[in-house]
Amino acid sequence: MKDTRFPKLVLLINSLVPLALMLWDVWRKQVGANPLEFVTRTTGMLTLVFLFITLAVSPLRRITGLNWLVRFRRMLGLLAFFYGCLHLMTYVAFDRFFRLSTIPADVAGRRFILVGMLAFLLMLPLAITSTDNMIKRLGGKVWIRLHRVIYVAAILGVAHYYMLVKSDLRTPLTFGFLLLLLLGFRIFAKYYNPSGPASISLKRST
Repeated sequence: MKDTRFPKLVLLINSLVPLALMLWDVWRKQVGANPLEFVTRTTGMLTLVFLFITLAVSPLRRITGLNWLVRFRRMLGLLAFFYGCLHLMTYVAFDRFFRLSTIPADVAGRRFILVGMLAFLLMLPLAITSTDNMIKRLGGKVWIRLHRVIYVAAILGVAHYYMLVKSDLRTPLTFGFLLLLLLGFRIFAKYYNPSGPASISLKRST
């Protein structure tokens, strides 16, 4: 796939559909008795979904051989960050009412918020360094090592969700299972060598 402009436009439009539906439900007051909880959980869920889709690009590319999938990874990561920003702003605006001085004490007092904040802070440098210019300035190897932090952000995001849920743990546990699969695939792909054990030992000795 040489020209990805149209597919990226389609991806962007479809990625904003959940946001439009959420806002439409809020406008029609179809979000239950606690609109704040609905918006907070929806934006948090969308952050995790796009984060996991971003992480799934490399395994799908390796399995299917569709190398053009990697061209959408950066955009998917930025969409995850976008929904993460909305998730954070929901907390700042409707939980703290923009009283920024109250945030440090609240973060320190509620561990699940602390974990979620750490996940967001880890995503921040990844978003800042997502441009071609930053890749050139950092160098390819440094940029790749930096962006492996996305796995740590995903772990913290799942932990944040798990700590938030009080009763039905099936969804956060499902995210945790999927994350284990993605991490397991990365480890397998790193050490698996189809040439056999001899070539692996040779590779390690060099």
